[in-house]
Amino acid sequence: MIQSKDLETRLNQHFQFDRFREGQKEIITDVMADKDVLGILPTGSGKSLCYQLPAMLLPGTTVVISPLISLMNDQVKQLKSMNFKQVIAFNSFIDSGTRRIALKNLSAYKLIYVSPELLQDQHVQTQLKRISISLFVVDEAHCISQWGHEFRPDYLKLNDTIQLIGNPPVLALSATAPQAVQDDIIHSLKRPNMVKHIYPMDRENIALSICRVQHDTDKMEKITNLLETYHVPTLIYFSSRRAAEMVTDELLGKLPTKRIAFYHGGMEPIDRIAIQQQFMNDQLDVVCCTNAFGMGIDKNNIRLIIHYHFPPQLEAFIQEVGRAGRDGKASVSVLLYSEQDTYLPQNMIEQDLPTEDQLRHVVQYVANMPSNQISPKFDDCMAHKLQVNEIQWRFIHYQLEKNDILNNNKIVDLPKHWKHVFDIINTHRKKRKQLKQAKLMDMISWMNETECLRKHLYKHFQRGYQTPTMFCCSNCGLSWDKWQPEQSVNKTKALGTWQAKLTKVLCIGENDESK
Repeated sequence: MIQSKDLETRLNQHFQFDRFREGQKEIITDVMADKDVLGILPTGSGKSLCYQLPAMLLPGTTVVISPLISLMNDQVKQLKSMNFKQVIAFNSFIDSGTRRIALKNLSAYKLIYVSPELLQDQHVQTQLKRISISLFVVDEAHCISQWGHEFRPDYLKLNDTIQLIGNPPVLALSATAPQAVQDDIIHSLKRPNMVKHIYPMDRENIALSICRVQHDTDKMEKITNLLETYHVPTLIYFSSRRAAEMVTDELLGKLPTKRIAFYHGGMEPIDRIAIQQQFMNDQLDVVCCTNAFGMGIDKNNIRLIIHYHFPPQLEAFIQEVGRAGRDGKASVSVLLYSEQDTYLPQNMIEQDLPTEDQLRHVVQYVANMPSNQISPKFDDCMAHKLQVNEIQWRFIHYQLEKNDILNNNKIVDLPKHWKHVFDIINTHRKKRKQLKQAKLMDMISWMNETECLRKHLYKHFQRGYQTPTMFCCSNCGLSWDKWQPEQSVNKTKALGTWQAKLTKVLCIGENDESK
């Protein structure tokens, strides 16, 4: 058993860090003592170290459940570069052949990352059951809570898997989990004696600014001015994929020396990975992105976070802002607020949940299906056939399982009174919608706040806030003239538009001797 006083030595030995960040040592000490732990640490505070170091020190294997495929792959790559080879990630990016070989040799790994969806694969569960697991980690644990801002039904099945693989100690980690979500995590995992390590969510080195505008042209002017003045790594967040692409094209036209790209979930995986790596390696200055970007991106020198559109809840905003200034240096969050933008998050709420008519149609359809009917692509088929999107079907599927209508995609009970089942699910649908609407109202209320933005941003999650190291917020007086971040130096020339990139690839230009 490694003593607490020896952890710094091991930290330096494996990661070359001289000291722990706030909260890390306390969490790791309890993990090493085989305790169940709930850790709430702010975005950018190094949550991954809380399980990576124990994985190297504990006798068996550490299993990490994470919905962030980019984070899994990045961490595997990083750990292997540190000569820690006993690590693997199981997700949709791993091909079936590699997965099959790796599953046969699971005991060779000290750290295994698994997506929550792939964890439900019976073959994966069977292989995990055969090895000695010392620690089970639930990363982004707020996904387990029906009141969390990124609820994932597959997370609710984790406790069954934990019991199946030998009931190892559990570490649950999150950056944004108010009290109701914390309670939900503990209840769902059935770990009433979890040791809590809760730390403030606010980051004292990030100044908060809200800029009210009338039109999108005003937003473009503000963004252009900021990017011309501050040559720093920047993320610009959008709620619309199309807007992210359009603004990227416009900025490339206005700022030809800037290296700018867009990123969203509709792109091919290989293109997303390329953009992500270029930004990490300082080959891009600005990424115009949806919330699909940034989850698990551990770049410590992002200085500027701009919200072209505001997210539908404060938790998402806090998480996105927290990607700035991970090195502790002064950084700024700018939210461009136009009242006409409110229709976007409202539409997102409508698209996340089925309508009452959609729900009635789905429940009635399932009630009339032959008992025990099953298809290998049950979810895909049902979502397409019943004309609901993936997120809506995920909600319905979970409710059907919760009400004992489905089990492993099999219809285990043909309800004679399907209307009763519909009423139960519809009641929950209404509660979910009311919750989402309330969170949206909290977000809008905060953007219209006339008092200290920092105070009112964090009041829903914690008592008080840390004293800011630079400026507090635009309501308390934010002097842009006094913010002088270290400017980035472009090591690679910006290529600009796709036409310019094609010209470079084809070697067409001033030095073309064929002219």
